[in-house]
Amino acid sequence: MENPVVDQGIIKRQLKGFVGFSNLPRQVHNKSIKKGFQFTVMVVGESGLGKSTLINTLFNTSIFPNKEVKELTTETPKTVDIQTITADIEENGVKLKLTIIDTPGFGDYVNNENSWQPILENIEARFDAYLEQENRVNRKRLIDTRVHACIYFIPPTGHCLRPIDIEFMSRLHHRVNLIPVIAKSDILSDEEIKDFKARILEDIAYHNIQIYQPPIYDNDDAETIQENKEIILSMPFCVVGSDKPFKVGNKNVRGRKYPWGIIEVDNPDHCDFVKLRQMLIRTHMEELKEYTNEVLYEKYRSQKLISSEVADSSDALNPLSQLDEERKKHELKMKKMEAEMKAVFDQKVHEKETKLKQSEDDLLTKYKEMKEKLELDRINLQERRRQAERGGRPGTPEKKGRKFFK
Repeated sequence: MENPVVDQGIIKRQLKGFVGFSNLPRQVHNKSIKKGFQFTVMVVGESGLGKSTLINTLFNTSIFPNKEVKELTTETPKTVDIQTITADIEENGVKLKLTIIDTPGFGDYVNNENSWQPILENIEARFDAYLEQENRVNRKRLIDTRVHACIYFIPPTGHCLRPIDIEFMSRLHHRVNLIPVIAKSDILSDEEIKDFKARILEDIAYHNIQIYQPPIYDNDDAETIQENKEIILSMPFCVVGSDKPFKVGNKNVRGRKYPWGIIEVDNPDHCDFVKLRQMLIRTHMEELKEYTNEVLYEKYRSQKLISSEVADSSDALNPLSQLDEERKKHELKMKKMEAEMKAVFDQKVHEKETKLKQSEDDLLTKYKEMKEKLELDRINLQERRRQAERGGRPGTPEKKGRKFFK
């Protein structure tokens, strides 16, 4: 008979001398410095809200190049585009591989229905790529491309959240750390910003939208707790982005110049840019990555594995289910191809009809011009005929130089 295991609990012992495991934090620090860090940020918002400028201001470098003015064209994209920029930056010996995901086209169309769909699919595709790496036999080098934070730009309307804002955040808050910001807040007064923030928070609470907030732990010191509380009270952050320096007193500051003064980006009394940078980069970058890995990704991973198990069990019970699923996929693919061919055909027919209509209009215009010219010529001939009739028929001139004899 086996002896039962008796749990004697944890006994605290006093060391008699230096052992060395107190250097573990230093070992972790040195290993992290050698390995470097990685961070992925997604920016979402309408064109013209200063997304590129804010990212360049946050990291104090030109990550986004200056945008070129595109020529106007009648052909415009119908869906949201996903663009990725990766930059290796270094500060005081610490290397950071920064990935910025831009979403041009979001909210820029008359019909923005399902404009959140390509963004959600991109985030979930990154989860799928990481899950596939975890399922490999060799998992020594896992490349983390998951989105650790999503900065959502709210237009400074001063009213409340729009339907597209609520729809986007409701769809994505369970997949990514949402950080809402009020873009170009320098066009609002302090009172307008205060009221606007209150209405935004009311909408977020009413629709049960979860935005990222810095966690407060019991073992944090008083200063850290106070900083986190100030950050939470400042959300959503009202931000101003600018990388242009201006002379204020004896120092150069980044800001935006107006006839009545200069809005300083790094001045906490002017905007919440400092608090946003504090949370996103200086104090909670690892918290954002940890929450993404341990909460958001784990939830998605569990749902994915459960759905796969359910699908596998149903396939085992019904051998024809796989064939039926393939048939449905084939029919869906054929319908999609048919719709695409019909769209191409309708487009060509429309172009042909447009050209024919233009030719018809040109011919009709030319016919009217010729008809008007012929009518004018007929009137001129009639006028000349009347003049000739009023003056009499001209006689035959007498012939001279010849004589006739009888």
